[in-house]
Parts: sequence; structure tokens; C-alpha cells
Amino acid sequence: MLGSITRFLRNERGTTAMEYAIIAVGISVTVIAAVNSIGTSMKERYTNVLEQVSGGN
Repeated sequence: MLGSITRFLRNERGTTAMEYAIIAVGISVTVIAAVNSIGTSMKERYTNVLEQVSGGN
């Protein structure tokens, strides 16, 4: 049993794929946060422009 656990912990197959997956998740979270932030800012700006054009109605 101990030998199986040791072999499992020393096995490095697939490690690179997991590293790339973790990097991809990090980049995805960053991009989603940036787009969400920019989207909120742009919505506020368009709302202000619309209010000014329509006279605040």
C-alpha cells in the first residue's frame, strides 16, 4: 500500500497539462473580471450620455 502511494506521488505524467490548465484558469478569471469591470463602466457612461441627449427624461 505504501509503495502504491509513493509511486503515485512520484508520478509526474500529466503534470505539464495541469500546470497549463491552472494558468488558463488564472488568465480566464482575470479576463472575466476585466471585462465585467469595463462593461459596468461603459454602461454608466452610455446611461449618462443618454440622459443628457434626452434631457433627463
